[in-house]
Amino acid sequence: MQDLPAALPGYGPLRPTRIRVAQTDRRRGKLLESIRAAIEACDLRDGATVSFHHHLRDGDGVLNLVMAALAQRGLKDLHVAATSIFPVHAPLLEHIASGTVTRISASFISGPVGAAISRGALDLPVVLRTHGGRARAIAHDELKIDAAFVAAPAADALGNLSGRSGRTACGTLGYPLTDVMAAEHVIAVTDTLVPFPAAAIDIPQDRVDHVVLVDSIGDPAGIASGTTRPAEDPGSRAIGAQAAAVIAASGLLKDRFAFQTGAGGISLATAAEVGQAMAARGVTGSFCAGGITGFHVEMLRAGLFRGLMDVQCFDLEAVRSYQSDPRHQAMSAAVYAGPHVGGAVVDRIDAVVLGAAEVDLDFNVNVTTRAGGEIIGGSGGHADTAAGSRLAIITTRLTAAGFAKIVPRVGTLTTPGETVDVIVTDGGIAVNPRREELAGQLRAAGLPVVGIEDLAARAAAAASRPVPPRAEGRVVAVSEYRDGSVTDVVRQVGDPARR
Repeated sequence: MQDLPAALPGYGPLRPTRIRVAQTDRRRGKLLESIRAAIEACDLRDGATVSFHHHLRDGDGVLNLVMAALAQRGLKDLHVAATSIFPVHAPLLEHIASGTVTRISASFISGPVGAAISRGALDLPVVLRTHGGRARAIAHDELKIDAAFVAAPAADALGNLSGRSGRTACGTLGYPLTDVMAAEHVIAVTDTLVPFPAAAIDIPQDRVDHVVLVDSIGDPAGIASGTTRPAEDPGSRAIGAQAAAVIAASGLLKDRFAFQTGAGGISLATAAEVGQAMAARGVTGSFCAGGITGFHVEMLRAGLFRGLMDVQCFDLEAVRSYQSDPRHQAMSAAVYAGPHVGGAVVDRIDAVVLGAAEVDLDFNVNVTTRAGGEIIGGSGGHADTAAGSRLAIITTRLTAAGFAKIVPRVGTLTTPGETVDVIVTDGGIAVNPRREELAGQLRAAGLPVVGIEDLAARAAAAASRPVPPRAEGRVVAVSEYRDGSVTDVVRQVGDPARR
């Protein structure tokens, strides 16, 4: 041992070194034998909050595996804080009925779970947050996660995780990137264990406590749930062409143009038209953002954009692009849409094209419930991008399933009308009165600008079924805006006596 002074001026006491050699299993690292063992290692108890992400979308198997293990452990009163819930997660209903799950929060809920919640399956209201709002709630300790379970397509024994390799490769891991920063415990569930170090690390080992190897984390074919190609029918293509014309007339279609669309057919039809206009004008955009599809990848490869900012791959072509193209970059949910980060990617978007279940006379948009009030979705990034972008366009038909889609009042207010600029339909284009200058630009371009009241009248005339009244049962869900304020509540549908 060196002869050291007890203290030095300007430094303070000198603490002698005491070397301790960690007694770890160099072969197994953080690897545990089962999900049950991970639950025990985290000492999860009744009332815990467990989080999940949806990068495998309707092919996800991890939420169901973990919830089955939690139920077998006998835990009750759990809070499932999932980024999204799909039809594949129908087994949650058994855990709700048994009391294993008493609380749910998510950004999007579809399928049997949404239907059951709408009919009163839970005593406590579900919290529906935007993607950015969820990231903010985690950062501000409003949503405290006891254990984050990460579906990892590939992992090494020390917990380096990759979404780019393994037989269930899903691409970017933007949603768990936010959870692992704040969760008390992080458990990686993988079906592909690779030698250390894992290649192309998306989540590093210092954020992961335990690794569990299972037979399968899901089916990557379920990633492409829903439409991920441009619509080909004449009506949808006409709406897409009009929406693209709105963007062109706005003056935003120039070099460094930043763009986002949803993954629906009309949104992607708009993107196709925008791409043609960019090519014709020689415009090179800055980036496409959000959930990325193979169609966005094609735009990148065609030189229309310099990069892709991707929080979630929507299909396998996007996964392949992320695996091989450094211009295709991942971002966390907080970087994507967090209102608390100061300069989220949504604040850099020039134009976003979004869909709607309903739009009302105040330009409010519903993407949460169908006509009649049953939960079919949620904001996801809808409200975030509408608020952040310079031009928010909603594309929709006047009617669907016989119901008017332009209505006096939306069944559930998801995205406030103050953040919506233009509604493009098969019956004309309505511009928010807040954007008088934009309305003038569109008229000057020869576009069919009409009042929102005219669109509502045309929708009502074309509808074959009356819009059902808002449900009047007890509150079964709360729709939060990105800042944590409440935009609306969802009330129970059907017979209140039935659960």
